[in-house]
Amino acid sequence: MGFRMGIVGLPNVGKSTLFNALTRTAAAQAANFPFCTIEPNVGDVAVPDARLDRLAEIAGSKQIIPTRMTFVDIAGLVKGASKGEGLGNQFLANIRETDAIAHVLRCFEDGDVTHVEGRVDPVADAEVIETELMLADLESVEKRRAGLVRKLKGGDKDAAQADRLLAAAQAALEEGRPARTVPVDAEDARAWRLLQLLTAKPVLYVCNVDEASAASGNAFSEAVAAMATEQGAASVVISAQIEEEISKLEPEEAEMFLSEMGLEEAGLDRLIRAGYALLHLETYFTVGPKEARAWTIPQGTPAPKAAGVIHGDFEKGFIRAETIAYEDFVTLGGEQAAKEAGKMRAEGKTYIVKDGDVLHFLFNT
Repeated sequence: MGFRMGIVGLPNVGKSTLFNALTRTAAAQAANFPFCTIEPNVGDVAVPDARLDRLAEIAGSKQIIPTRMTFVDIAGLVKGASKGEGLGNQFLANIRETDAIAHVLRCFEDGDVTHVEGRVDPVADAEVIETELMLADLESVEKRRAGLVRKLKGGDKDAAQADRLLAAAQAALEEGRPARTVPVDAEDARAWRLLQLLTAKPVLYVCNVDEASAASGNAFSEAVAAMATEQGAASVVISAQIEEEISKLEPEEAEMFLSEMGLEEAGLDRLIRAGYALLHLETYFTVGPKEARAWTIPQGTPAPKAAGVIHGDFEKGFIRAETIAYEDFVTLGGEQAAKEAGKMRAEGKTYIVKDGDVLHFLFNT
């Protein structure tokens, strides 16, 4: 399981440049004019994880298969999108299909790159996007509630649950708060997700800074970080220009370039890590002579569900999971040594898989 992150923002904030760099493609046309991205471009990228390489080295795996993350570059938003301005309707439809939203905010000064609002103010840009999404949600909620009237009169329980959740969302939106601020009980979680409200999606603010500010940020990114903290959201600092340059280099050259820029890692690594935290995801591994592979699951996933990520039959016929912690596998030098040291455990259906677990599933066919 990977996840889809929609890259959104006002025109000319560096969305497409970032997308091109992250996916190492030229699929999205990066140009200095609004709406250069007309169709949502989709790109899968391998999730970098040094643990996977180490496991493959120890096990002598012939192939390394990382888990993947999908980026969706969505057309630039403008004020009035909720009413269909610009590419508003298309933008809103595309964003519903993502698991999380990365708001790319312009945090750099450059007279050669126009700004749709004629100024550089990332916090105000974020507010424009959030406002348009809230207005779109409010319109959607009102229409849905009106459409439930007949079912409510007939005593439909599902309709009653949906209306109750929509009413809570409407109250928040009318107060100027996004739907993600609404507390949702476990029994309502599935019905809430099915509402597909735009402002219910987790948000990550991506501060696109100039090259000189890539290592430590600047006043613009600090203002965004303060806003994110106030909202209980997250932010990450990236220079789309640097990421674009790195994407054209060989791994060794990229490492040297990053070092020269005073950066410990590429922005992609930071962005993915922030995305994982945002969606409460983690990784487990399967390792053998043929391949070493990473799998993404939500935190708190029981072993049978984790097995189902590989194949549905693994979940249906689950017997047990043979489990070795990553640190034990590496420290002891592989599966056999871990077994001999008593570090391989047999876990049943109630076992909650932990980040870094090396697993082998036994199941009935």
